[in-house]
Amino acid sequence: MGKFKFTETSIAGVYIIEPTVFGDERGYFMETYHAQEFKKAGLDFNFVQDNQSKSRKGVLRGLHFQLTQPQGKLVRVIKGEVFDVAVDLRKDSPTYSKWEGVVLSEENKKQFYVPEGFAHGFLVLSEEAEFTYKCTNFFDADDEGGLMWNDPDIAIDWPLNRVDEVLLSDKDQGWKTLQESGVEF
Repeated sequence: MGKFKFTETSIAGVYIIEPTVFGDERGYFMETYHAQEFKKAGLDFNFVQDNQSKSRKGVLRGLHFQLTQPQGKLVRVIKGEVFDVAVDLRKDSPTYSKWEGVVLSEENKKQFYVPEGFAHGFLVLSEEAEFTYKCTNFFDADDEGGLMWNDPDIAIDWPLNRVDEVLLSDKDQGWKTLQESGVEF
């Protein structure tokens, strides 16, 4: 058995990745990334930056991307639970403007690979969540872009029944719809 199970989603290039977890009465051990294993699965990239955030229930971060220096992201939750989403912004893709989502939690230990050319965001479902991710490009605040989290044309099926209210940053409240912004990679 391999160290990881790689499941490609309905959108080419977007993967749900499940590590093999070795556990006993003491706890568990797992690898969260192994360059050779990922390369065998066709996921060959170089990570240059790791990030971590902590958020409370109802916080929605996204939908974010970088305009000229796009980032691929390998995301996971180390505490709590989130609903994580990738939106395809690749102009020549047959799934342009389509989204894929997955619940990531400290219990299921799933990871989600969001390729370059996608908007990314997540909604915190637990009382709090710690979220960590590896990036294929450095963050550049001057290059940042975003989309309205509830764009009716994208129609993400956020599990809003799991939160009392959606909490957005001022920046995330100001993003436009995909149609208004015309963003494509």
